[in-house]
Amino acid sequence: MIAVLVVLATVLVQLTLVNRLPLPAGGVPDLVLLAVVGVAMLRGPVAGAVIGFCSGLLVDVVPPVAHVAGEYAFVLTVVGFLAGRGLGGVVSTVMACVLVAPLLAAAVGGLIGEEGVTLEALVARAPVTVMYTLVAAPVVIWAVTRGKQPRYAA
Repeated sequence: MIAVLVVLATVLVQLTLVNRLPLPAGGVPDLVLLAVVGVAMLRGPVAGAVIGFCSGLLVDVVPPVAHVAGEYAFVLTVVGFLAGRGLGGVVSTVMACVLVAPLLAAAVGGLIGEEGVTLEALVARAPVTVMYTLVAAPVVIWAVTRGKQPRYAA
């Protein structure tokens, strides 16, 4: 229940505040992605995939929508599963998920023929988004996990 509330709050903050920030280079951090990664690290791969799908679907249907419905749900499902499985330590898992998400979104967008998905757009936008997301990661991951160890920790 707490995971659902955390992700709902993150979606609201992302859509109402963060997406409107006038940050340099036009990018914004992806707090929803970070919340899904944090929840998945605590709950495991199945719960990570489920919470990723639900939060991605919520982001897909809440305006403003600039992509095909279900695209972000797919991306967050995969990222939630990967984060739940763990890719080394906490830092490497977060970094891998933050790097994989925009590449996977671009690949899916390219496969379905979404307008505006080009190599030039990916090269221009992805590094800025990844950088802002990695800067926000310590605060968001700590807030979601509240300092607890991931499920997969040795």
